Amino acid sequence: MSALIHPTALIDPNAQLHPSVSVCAYSIVGPDVSIGAHTIIGPHCVIDGHTTIGEGNHFYRFCSVGGIPQDKKYAGEPTRLEIGDRNMVREYVTINTGTVQDVGVTRLGSDNWVMAYVHIAHDCQVGHHTILANGVQMGGHVHIGDWAIVGGLAAVHQFGKIGAHSMTGGQSALHMDIPPYVMGSGNPCVPVGINVEGLKRRGFSAESIGALRDAYKLIYRRGLSLSDACAEIRARQQKEPAVADALQPLLDFIEASTRGIIRP
Repeated sequence: MSALIHPTALIDPNAQLHPSVSVCAYSIVGPDVSIGAHTIIGPHCVIDGHTTIGEGNHFYRFCSVGGIPQDKKYAGEPTRLEIGDRNMVREYVTINTGTVQDVGVTRLGSDNWVMAYVHIAHDCQVGHHTILANGVQMGGHVHIGDWAIVGGLAAVHQFGKIGAHSMTGGQSALHMDIPPYVMGSGNPCVPVGINVEGLKRRGFSAESIGALRDAYKLIYRRGLSLSDACAEIRARQQKEPAVADALQPLLDFIEASTRGIIRP
């Protein structure tokens, strides 16, 4: 046995582990699991299902990854879980595989920070560089965009969408979608502004941040219908090409939302 595999770990002979993978005491790795280089599986973890894990991840103690969906319609189909690179996944996190009612794959991207007791349900699609704080609970089919921050104990309704660069306060209840760049908080979650500090840290120009603040006012402060607010934002894109790219994700998200966006 490899020096990186603890003698008490149970690794199915059909599992595919890079030689540099470390598996700590009492962990279990199933037959349909593939794990990339330099990933660490802490003690007492279970990694099973049709699960592919990239490089440089760290699954801390007591994680359950690749379990079957918590969906009564699931009938044993070989649905999958795909995890990218360099994710930190802390204690008691649960991540389930997908269902055939959706795309059949649950995805966690790269460079995410997933804190203790987070639940990522079947068919969720989590992007890159997100922070999911302690106890975040996600229903099935949830989508979370890149760089989003979701506060501790927040609950996201199934099929909900959280936009890129947004920030959700702790203990928030998300019944509707939160657009990119927006900060939301409360039960129910309501908009409270633009995530200005986060955008500054990620290199957004002052001009782009100003345009996003103005767009927020059009959507939430001017008493306009959503369609009229979007029309004014498009008009600004035409007049000011320098901010067009920053505004486009906001428009795309609103137009694609099926649950509707959070409102005051």
